[in-house]
Amino acid sequence: MAERRAFAQKISRTVAAEVRKQIAGQYGGSPQLFKNLNAGTLTSNTVPLTEAVEPVDFEEYLITHPPIVESGPLRDLIEFPPDDIEVIYTPRECRTVVQAIPEEGDTDPHVRDCVRSYTEDWAIVNRKYHKLGTGFNPNSLDKQKERQKGLPKQVFEADELPDSSGYQDDQDDLKRRSMSIDDTPRGSWACSIFDLKNSLPDSLLPHLLDRAPNEEIDRHNEDQRKTNRHRELFALHPALDEEDPIERHCVPDVPKEHFGQRLLVKCLSLKFEIEIEPIFASLALYDVKEKKKISENFFFDLNSEQTKAMLRPHIQTAAISTLARSAIFSITYPSQDVFLVIKLEKVLQQGDIGECAEPYMVFKESDANKNKEKLEKLRSQSEQFCQRLGRYRMPFAWTAIHLMNIVNSAGSLERDTELEMSLSERKGSWSERRNSSIMGRRSLERTTSGDESCSLTGFRPATLTITNFFKQEGDRLSDEDLYKFLADMRRPSSVLRRLRPITAQLKLDISPAPENPHYCLTPDLLQVKPYPDSRVRPTRDILEFPARDVYVPNTTYRNLLYVNPQSLNFANRQGSARNITVKVQFMNGEDPNNAMQVIFGKSSCADFYKEAYTSVVYHNRSPDFHDEIKIKLPASLSDHHHILFTFYHVSCQQKQNTLLETPVGYTWIPMLQNGRLRTGHFCLPVSLEKPPQSYSVLSPDVPLPGMKWVDNHRGVFNVEVVAVSTIHTQDQYLDKFFALVHALDEHMFPVRIGDMRIMENNLETELKSSIAALNSSQLEPVVRFLHLLLDKLVLLVVRPPVIAGQIVNLGQSSFEVMAAIVNRLHKYLDTSQDMHGRNSLLSSYIHYVFRLPSTDPNSPSPGPGGLGGSVHYATMARSAVRPASLNLNRSRSLSNSNPDISGTPTSPDDEVRAIIGSKGLDRSNSWVHTMGCKSAPWGSSPGSAPETMQAMERCGNRMSSHTESASFLQTLTGRLPTKKLFHEELALQWVVSSGSVREGALQQAWFFFELMVKSIIHHLYFAERLESPRKNRFPERFMDDITALVSTIAGDIVSRFQKDLELVERLNTSLAFFLNDLLSVMDRGFVFTLIKAYWKQVSTKVYALQNPTLESLRLDFLRIVCSHEHYVTLNLPCSLLTPPASPSPSVSSATSQSSGFSTHVQDQKIANMFELSVPFREQHFMAGLVLSELSVILDPDNEGMFGLHKKVVSVVHNLLSSHDSDPRYADSEVKARVAMLYLPLIGIVMETLPQLHDFTESLNQWGRSGGVQGTTVCSNGDDAEAEGNNMINQTVAMAIAGTTTTSPMSRPSSFLLNSQANRQHGSFSAESSRSLLICLLWVLKNADELVLQKWFTDLSVSQLNRLLDLLYLCVSCFEYKAHVVFTMQGKKAFERMNSLTFKKSKDMKAKLEEAILGSIGARQEMVRRSRGQLERSPSGSAFGSQENLRWRKDMTHWRQNSERLDKSHRSHRTRAELEHEALIDGNLATEANLIILDTLEIIVQTVSVTESKESILGGVLKVLLHSMACNQSALYLQHCFATQRALVSKFPELLFEEETEQCADLCLRLLRSCSSSISTIRAHASASLYLLMRQNFEIGNNFARVKMQVTMSLSSLVGTSQNFNEEFLRRSLKTILTYAEEDLELRETTFPDQVQDLVFNLHMILSDTVKMKEHQEDPEMLIDLMYRYCTKLMNVQENQF
Repeated sequence: MAERRAFAQKISRTVAAEVRKQIAGQYGGSPQLFKNLNAGTLTSNTVPLTEAVEPVDFEEYLITHPPIVESGPLRDLIEFPPDDIEVIYTPRECRTVVQAIPEEGDTDPHVRDCVRSYTEDWAIVNRKYHKLGTGFNPNSLDKQKERQKGLPKQVFEADELPDSSGYQDDQDDLKRRSMSIDDTPRGSWACSIFDLKNSLPDSLLPHLLDRAPNEEIDRHNEDQRKTNRHRELFALHPALDEEDPIERHCVPDVPKEHFGQRLLVKCLSLKFEIEIEPIFASLALYDVKEKKKISENFFFDLNSEQTKAMLRPHIQTAAISTLARSAIFSITYPSQDVFLVIKLEKVLQQGDIGECAEPYMVFKESDANKNKEKLEKLRSQSEQFCQRLGRYRMPFAWTAIHLMNIVNSAGSLERDTELEMSLSERKGSWSERRNSSIMGRRSLERTTSGDESCSLTGFRPATLTITNFFKQEGDRLSDEDLYKFLADMRRPSSVLRRLRPITAQLKLDISPAPENPHYCLTPDLLQVKPYPDSRVRPTRDILEFPARDVYVPNTTYRNLLYVNPQSLNFANRQGSARNITVKVQFMNGEDPNNAMQVIFGKSSCADFYKEAYTSVVYHNRSPDFHDEIKIKLPASLSDHHHILFTFYHVSCQQKQNTLLETPVGYTWIPMLQNGRLRTGHFCLPVSLEKPPQSYSVLSPDVPLPGMKWVDNHRGVFNVEVVAVSTIHTQDQYLDKFFALVHALDEHMFPVRIGDMRIMENNLETELKSSIAALNSSQLEPVVRFLHLLLDKLVLLVVRPPVIAGQIVNLGQSSFEVMAAIVNRLHKYLDTSQDMHGRNSLLSSYIHYVFRLPSTDPNSPSPGPGGLGGSVHYATMARSAVRPASLNLNRSRSLSNSNPDISGTPTSPDDEVRAIIGSKGLDRSNSWVHTMGCKSAPWGSSPGSAPETMQAMERCGNRMSSHTESASFLQTLTGRLPTKKLFHEELALQWVVSSGSVREGALQQAWFFFELMVKSIIHHLYFAERLESPRKNRFPERFMDDITALVSTIAGDIVSRFQKDLELVERLNTSLAFFLNDLLSVMDRGFVFTLIKAYWKQVSTKVYALQNPTLESLRLDFLRIVCSHEHYVTLNLPCSLLTPPASPSPSVSSATSQSSGFSTHVQDQKIANMFELSVPFREQHFMAGLVLSELSVILDPDNEGMFGLHKKVVSVVHNLLSSHDSDPRYADSEVKARVAMLYLPLIGIVMETLPQLHDFTESLNQWGRSGGVQGTTVCSNGDDAEAEGNNMINQTVAMAIAGTTTTSPMSRPSSFLLNSQANRQHGSFSAESSRSLLICLLWVLKNADELVLQKWFTDLSVSQLNRLLDLLYLCVSCFEYKAHVVFTMQGKKAFERMNSLTFKKSKDMKAKLEEAILGSIGARQEMVRRSRGQLERSPSGSAFGSQENLRWRKDMTHWRQNSERLDKSHRSHRTRAELEHEALIDGNLATEANLIILDTLEIIVQTVSVTESKESILGGVLKVLLHSMACNQSALYLQHCFATQRALVSKFPELLFEEETEQCADLCLRLLRSCSSSISTIRAHASASLYLLMRQNFEIGNNFARVKMQVTMSLSSLVGTSQNFNEEFLRRSLKTILTYAEEDLELRETTFPDQVQDLVFNLHMILSDTVKMKEHQEDPEMLIDLMYRYCTKLMNVQENQF
């Protein structure tokens, strides 16, 4: 037993014969031996752990084993709940009060489809219990806090804070804070006894002295132990530090309308020096860098009612939507280049802009009285102009605000700071003002450009006052000019500063927009919820024109057109045309009455108009325009819809016989060109006369005969038309595809697309080429119409169209283009991906949008096409009997794991066409020649399992394009033939795909897998087959396809993981999620065989290559598959393992003779439950895989897998912690069933014992587990080097005495694990070891005690001893580390500890000790460690770096590294957090130790009947004593002492005759507890000590052994322990006296007197030792006391001997 621990060698006194047997038996029942022994011992029917066994036929098993229980939680373990999966149709949340739909109804099929796509309910598949899978384990870091509420606080002596005087300095520390020792010399017994008698005893334990049968005591102890236990162990154990667990599949975000960062601008007031006329304002955002206007205009009107009245003749009643004074702007790409531009207009008047602006620059408000007459004159002029020219506007002034300056400065100033912006000379330059007032107190660092400083979300609202406007210049109105001005504004020497400003005051409020603003109108004038009252002045949502593409699918109907006239050149036009305005109308015919009322009004006017006029630049024949005309497009457009532009000359002067407006030209833009919307830049010729009849269908570029044009038909009018539409794709390829699909829907031929007329006979070619051409379309429109596009492609797969009487199968084309689109999205939109590489747009399409056509409960017609009566869709009813001749060979495409193999000469397309060409009559047209020749690679590819080959063969016998003629369809009496099922077609297409298509599908396998799963569930749900037996839910051919698919993908994983790891990781997780999903809907035994097929392929390769990467992939796969919410049910937890018919000689039965306890043949059933036997792995298939992986990876011989320890342990840890918190398994009986699935874990952990991290070592290596003031905490205090005082070091004393350090006084030495001999293999990190041990404790806590007891009976002595070693290690592992929440700064304490610990290390004392102990030894090693000279430990754990942190007691070993090392973090943690942490740690330590205690009790019950119990009981006692030596809670110690008392009373000879060393140890532990500051601990320890004396006395009428041990223990205790308090010990001595007085049974014997003598003696020694400590500085007194002490000690010992 080379790897037996040093401390354990004393446990088992086994005889040589037994050892020999045991070596031969190699640890009888241990599962791992399968690996080492499967050559010899085992017969052929075992399967090595490295391979998967044949899984149980799950469905069959359920039928043949009806449940025994009728109902209740156990019954629920047997089968999935009936409501496991549901398909829910949830209405999509509509942002607006009424849904956005076209007013004129759904005439056009494309519009109808779009609107359906934006309004239909979400179709969501809900796995009701999904959140109970391990991916959503509530024991994760974030959720654990909630589950730890209501924990009781455990009391630990180590936490009781001694008073702070200890911080003062060394000497104070040594003065004991004794209570009753005064300065009188205390030589006399009398004084001592007087002191003792005056002490108060602790309360006595009731019934302690009653004689009760052992069984009753055990039962009572067990009841006490089991009450108020914490039910969930993992709620107390810190969660593993993982990023998002790999098995978590988060629900994607609901598709919704896109908004950037939103900004609310409120326009408060606009005031000029003079008020003589109405002024109209607009706001818009511009991006200077992109040279783009990035929002539509917001028009507002701040005129007084009196001023507005001047326009009364021209304005109808104002609609409330046009009265808005606040607007919300959205900015997707905020940058330093965004400006808010404010433009002002006024009513047209005679004179250019300069003249009209002059009064505003000259007059001051203060001089109003002086200039009264002039102002009156101006006002009356304005009134005249308003009367006459009120419908026309002229440009007036503008200004701009650099948005980021506002946002940044507002961020630093107080709320609602007033910022003033001006450009006047008096107030310094514009840019200086900007720096001083806007920048506020912000430092200049913020002016760095770059988007990181451009967030609009968190700044404080600011009120701006803009005091200066620039006059508009008539010849500089274009956007180009504006961008130049804006760029110039940012320069310090702005040209604009030299201009004379128009002074005014515009007040704006700018703030981040609230989440749900009230009274808001969309750009389409719909009310946004909440909208409590329609009479309130609204806020307008302003449409964004994003600076760059935004990739978000459309979700609402919107159909807007923006017309921006830019410039006109009438320089070469004859005649008078100077004050030019353009009238814009949207026409649906050529008659003037056909103008549609669809043009949005601006401010203070009606909602919609039939025409709009551009503003006029006075006396300019070639004006620039800056108007934006917004039009609501009708949903369906015809060839007659067009925009008509009419040019007028406006007469500003009122002369006789002159018209107000004279038409001077006409032009137009037809809205549709070849069925597509026309948008973009146009440079149009202008006609001098009214266009002729039928002009609207032609473009004005066409030279119509007899028409006169300006400038010889040259383009003279520049205009831009922009559409923001969720109906028009504005992409030619998408348009063509949708048009063709709708032509099929409507069955209208010929179809006009572009300038082509497509007849029915060439429709198929066109359709296929248009599907293929979708790859050429722009990505942005593809994303915008993604939902509709994918829906249409699915529809083409499911219902192939009938064209010219032939069914056209488009499955392949659709599959190919889907793969291409999905890959494009993945490649270009890689920011929107989750950890599994799933693009969020696609996953939300699958989750919310995708449904099988015609499964929508609301649509009566089958499918979105509204198929009506005409049968123009058909399906490929795949014949049930597939003709053998149609061997469309697939093995060719399946060998794609070997990309070098070229395809067969004929492509599947050609093959399909050949069949179609033969009208489906000549079925014998076969492809046999493609069979066989290419199938060779299958033989060579790894894992070409025979079953896979068969599946391939079967698949090969099928042809998707099985054709049927139209005449045959018509015999179906107009009914639709049964349609294809999408998942079946998808699986087929995927399996037969090859080359780049297959590669594309592999790259995004997750998408097709998830589509397939949702399709399956929809199909089952609507066919009402979710209730039907799983075995007959799917046709065999589909199952074959799935088998082939899984097999080839596993092949890809295995063959490509070294070349393309990123792809393989994605593929691996996708496959795992797919199988996890299938477990919910398919035959579960079938899915198990798929898992096995994957396992087999990976195994073959793993063991060929010994590559941990592949093994790591398999662990990910396993973890995802096992995260299924019904994982426990899938493992058949209620099945009892039946041994094979003829029990094969298994390892355990072969060695059963060596079992120390059972002479009968082992109970095979029990052994099977605890071993990874074949029956276990078959029946509990998934648990078997998990535990086999654990066993194989932790196997010390498997060195290549060393790096995966943590990963494999976390798989198990995660499963158990998930079960632990699962409400379904709260019942203890159910938990026991769950624990049964993990019983082999006990054996696995026992096997790994030599490699586990040695937690006992960390206690010894410090010399002390440092208390706060250098006081040795009782944990390992007894062999602690008491460097802090001048008493003789215990270790040195022992060395002088010639004994080893393992004296009765010292704690058992470390496991000596690290001695090289025993550790050839890498050891586990502390974190992995701790995780493994908590899993072990969970199994021990929850397993059925009777089952455990039976198994323990079967274990050999050496195995039981190994289990005890393991429990010993658990005690150290979960020991509580004192949490003292420092009230002072931790630093002070740290310095103090340092000085205490290291102060004396260089003095003579240390050198002397080293000489005594020998130059090399644990002591030196320890001192070296404590000085931090050791490098990091070899296991790579972060423990080496802890050396100098020992003082930080709250830093328990398993805290995450970041927390452990980040000292600053430590100081930021609040007192409450530290207290919470201490609370949890205390409860964990208590619960862990109670589980160990429960297990020890089971072991004691098991072995008490056997003959070799002594060695085991010694081991039990050792673990008990070890647990007493550690920091324990009062609660645990009282149960521990109760168990110890029961053990001594059952086996008294054990202590007093055999384990004498342990007796000494026990006395020391009990005395230690007798001096505890916690009364319950003292009460139980005194009781135990008293009973120990009594039991010793009863054996031989005196208790000399206990007397001697107690006396020696006391002297060692008082001498070495620093924080020892004699007052507490005095109370305990008094308690023992009280027991002796009350013990009626022994009253007549010498026992009470002996007890009294002993107690008095102990008390004297106590007083003397305390005295010696006090007189340390007085050598003479000290020698005197020492002499007296020694004499007394000798007397005591002589008496006792």
